[in-house]
Amino acid sequence: MRYAYGLSTALLIGGATVSLITGQPAGAQVAQNNDARISSVVPRAGAPTSFADLTAQLQPSVVNISTRQRIEVQQSRNPFAGTPFEGLFGSRRSGGNGEPQTREAQSLGSGFIVSADGYVVTNNHVVSPNGRGTVEEITVTMPDGTEYEAELVGADAQSDLAVLKISRSSDFPFVEFGDSRQARPGDWVVAIGNPFGLGGTVTSGIVSAIQRNTGQGGAYDRYIQTDASINRGNSGGPLFDMQGNVIGINNAIFSPSGGSVGIGFAIPAETAAPIVEQLRSGQAIERGYLGVQINPVTDDVADSLGIDRNRGEFVQSVVPDGAADEGGIQAGDIVTKVDGKDVTPEQTLSFLVANISPGTRVPIELYRDGSRRTVRVTVGKRPTEDELRQQQQFNADGDTEDDVTSDGTDSEMVAEALGLQVLDLTPQIARQLGISVDTKGMVIGAVDPNSDAARKGLQRGDVILSANYKGVASTADLETAVKQAKEARRDAVLLRIQRRGRPAEYVAVRMR
Repeated sequence: MRYAYGLSTALLIGGATVSLITGQPAGAQVAQNNDARISSVVPRAGAPTSFADLTAQLQPSVVNISTRQRIEVQQSRNPFAGTPFEGLFGSRRSGGNGEPQTREAQSLGSGFIVSADGYVVTNNHVVSPNGRGTVEEITVTMPDGTEYEAELVGADAQSDLAVLKISRSSDFPFVEFGDSRQARPGDWVVAIGNPFGLGGTVTSGIVSAIQRNTGQGGAYDRYIQTDASINRGNSGGPLFDMQGNVIGINNAIFSPSGGSVGIGFAIPAETAAPIVEQLRSGQAIERGYLGVQINPVTDDVADSLGIDRNRGEFVQSVVPDGAADEGGIQAGDIVTKVDGKDVTPEQTLSFLVANISPGTRVPIELYRDGSRRTVRVTVGKRPTEDELRQQQQFNADGDTEDDVTSDGTDSEMVAEALGLQVLDLTPQIARQLGISVDTKGMVIGAVDPNSDAARKGLQRGDVILSANYKGVASTADLETAVKQAKEARRDAVLLRIQRRGRPAEYVAVRMR
């Protein structure tokens, strides 16, 4: 407050000084300054005095969606099964013997009509069963309270979009998708939906950000962020611009409390519109796929390799015989461009590849072992969600708290720099860790809890396979990597870590 007051005082003093020199009254000079300030700061006309007229036109096309679901649940085993008391506490028929039972569940959300014959767009999670089960009934409720049965035309779990068709054909009011690419932070928007089951509710706000990456991963982690109030039940409802076009589909909120805190996310129309059209026409949705596990390029990774930040994504592992493997992409590569388009936090590798038709051959630029190179990859077809889950189910029954012992000696240099005690990986230790006895590396015997290695999740029993892309078969190899990193004035070392039951992954550990 003292600074603001001082600044105001300085401006007033400046005005008085000018008036003495020019001979103009001080008041006239202030008026001229105000005129200049107002003309350069106040936005052009367009901020609405009311949203009432726009709402009256749009609200008839926004509907409430409710579902009745039959969910399969697993009951606990009846401890009295097989005894005279079994009938008192449940029977095999009622599920008391651990057999699955079903229960009824409901969901509530929002949607909007996109054609006069009653096609409705909403989120997949509004109409998909919560767990194992089936949706038995979908009801669409109009703003005037009229209810219609609807059927599910198509759904896409990855983009979280679904299309319904109202069973009765009628001349329904509808809205159209706009061009979300024209949206800018600061633009006015209106959200209409069914928060907390209250029925048609209108909120307004502005676009807070575009192409917002929430860190959840996936090809469609790319949203319009808005401060228009969005709450539970708004899912699937439209986000309108001031011309009445749908530029987003309300999808999620960030909220520690569960209520709106001014951070809501909507699927952009540029993403949703083509998927909705495919679902509506019954076409199968095919997406490009490389077959890699990726991570963002963090500051620590950038420091360990001496590359620019906020560019590219790090390849942790490659699916054998997949598109990336056949195209020459390797674990440890940093992909910087796909088909000439930069890989950035706003334009991720997953997003770029998913929007390439399977079978297309594209150039991919990457950074490997200190040099940049280009490979040509024929993009594959993305597997189904079930197939992906099966690929990700590795043997995880190994406990990392193994009793690891060794006759080797640890390194004070490594302990001081990385906070790690490392030991020789003997065949005996390899068998204890459940890895091949031919594995070359150093095993971690202890981790300093105050080190960056501990914060990155490294733990006792992990095996260090390489450091800055150089294999480590002894403490001397690891010491050399640490020494070279310090000489190159880098703040971190890139380690490749093998943990039992998981694929090897790279971790950039900051030195102390």
